[in-house]
Amino acid sequence: MFDEFLKKADELVMLGETFATATVVRYEAPISGKPGDKAIIFADGEVWGWIGGGCARPAVVKEALKALQDGRPRLVHISPTATEEAGIVAYNMSCHSGGTLDVYIEPVLPKPHVLILGRSPVGQTLARLAKVINYTVSVAAPEANQETYPEVDRVQAGLDLKDLKVSPHTFIVVSTQGESDEEALENALRTDATYVAFVASKVKAAKVLEYLGERGVSAERLKQVKAPAGMDIGASSPEEIAVSILAQIVQLNRSQTIKREKPAIAAEQQQAKDPICGMTVNVGAAKHKSEYDGKAFYFCCASCKQKFDKQPHLFVPAHASA
Repeated sequence: MFDEFLKKADELVMLGETFATATVVRYEAPISGKPGDKAIIFADGEVWGWIGGGCARPAVVKEALKALQDGRPRLVHISPTATEEAGIVAYNMSCHSGGTLDVYIEPVLPKPHVLILGRSPVGQTLARLAKVINYTVSVAAPEANQETYPEVDRVQAGLDLKDLKVSPHTFIVVSTQGESDEEALENALRTDATYVAFVASKVKAAKVLEYLGERGVSAERLKQVKAPAGMDIGASSPEEIAVSILAQIVQLNRSQTIKREKPAIAAEQQQAKDPICGMTVNVGAAKHKSEYDGKAFYFCCASCKQKFDKQPHLFVPAHASA
C-alpha cells in the first residue's frame, strides 16, 4: 500500500495537481484507522486510500480542504472527549463508541506557474528570475524556441494557449511590447487565470483594453488586468520592471490572494451539519440521509442516522427549543 501511495502522489505532483495527504499517526482502540494508514484527498473532496471510516473520514476531508485553502498542515485529533489544545484541531464525535484517532494532514500544492506571453527583454528577464526562485515557467511567443529560453520548463512558438495548462493560480504576464499585443492579452483573458498583467504604459493599456471590450471581453474581466504591470517601485529598465512584476507575483502568492482550486470552494458550499454529532457532511457524497417535517438531514455515519430516526424531534432545533 505504501508503494502505491508514493506512486499515486508522484503521479499527481508530475501532473501539477492540488491535493492533501493524510496519515494516521496515533490511535486508541476501538477505531478502524491504524498508525501508518494513508490517504490522498483531492480538491473536490474525493478520497483515495484509507484513514478510517465513520466520523473520522468527513472530519479529515473537511480539514484537508481547509489545508488546500490556506496552504498549512495540521494535526487533527478525533475522539468522543476531544478538547482543544494548542496546535491541534479537535473533533468531538458523539457517534464514536470509543477510541481516538490522530491524523496529520499536509497540503501538496503545485509550484506557482508563471506564463509569459511575448519575447521582450522584460519577459526574458522575468523568465530567468522566476526560475531562480523555483517557479514553473512557460513562454509562449511567435518564433520562440528553447535556445532563447534554456532555463524555462516549456516554450511554445505562438500565442494560442489551448495546449497549455492554465489554472486560477497561474500568473500570466503579457510582455509582447508591440508584437501582437491585442491577441496576446485577449488570449490571456480568455483563460481562468486570476492574475493577468500587461507590460505597457497607461495610455497604451487603455487603448488595448478598449479594443478588447469592443471584441466582447467583459468589463469585469478587463478590470482585473494589472497595467502597468508590477509593483510601483519606480522601475525603468527591463530588469527593474521584471523585478517589480515578480515581487508582485510573490506577494500575491504568499498572501493567498489568489484562491486555490475552485472545486474545493464548491465542496464547502455543499455541506450540511450532522444534527447528532455536529460533523460537517458533504451533501453530494452523503450516504446517510433522513427526512423529517419536510426537511432533509444528513449524517456522517449510520449510527448518527439511527439515533436521529428513533427520536428526530429531539434534534430538530424548532422542536428542541419548544
